[in-house]
Amino acid sequence: MLNESVTSGKFIELLPMDLTMSRWGEEYYGDCGINADLDRDAKEEMDIGEIAIWPVGSALCFFFGPTPASRGTEPRAASAVNPIGRIIDDPAPLRKLGGSVRFKISIG
Repeated sequence: MLNESVTSGKFIELLPMDLTMSRWGEEYYGDCGINADLDRDAKEEMDIGEIAIWPVGSALCFFFGPTPASRGTEPRAASAVNPIGRIIDDPAPLRKLGGSVRFKISIG
């Protein structure tokens, strides 16, 4: 489920897309071609299941557990990201996927 932020709107405009994502701890990220500035609500510490855009890498990010940047069990981005929504279902199955995955993302 996506929020109503400016960055989320920019992301929606890029859909549909096929995206290759790499794993970094318990985060998947991949260049989605978005051009976004940091929003006022940009942050590094994330919630499990949160979806964000990382402006530095033009990347879509799915957070489902600790990353190498985490200070505990929380997901933590490498640097500030713009939250755009959250995974509706349990994100735990993402843990079973490999180091590189392909996602098809669309609305509807």
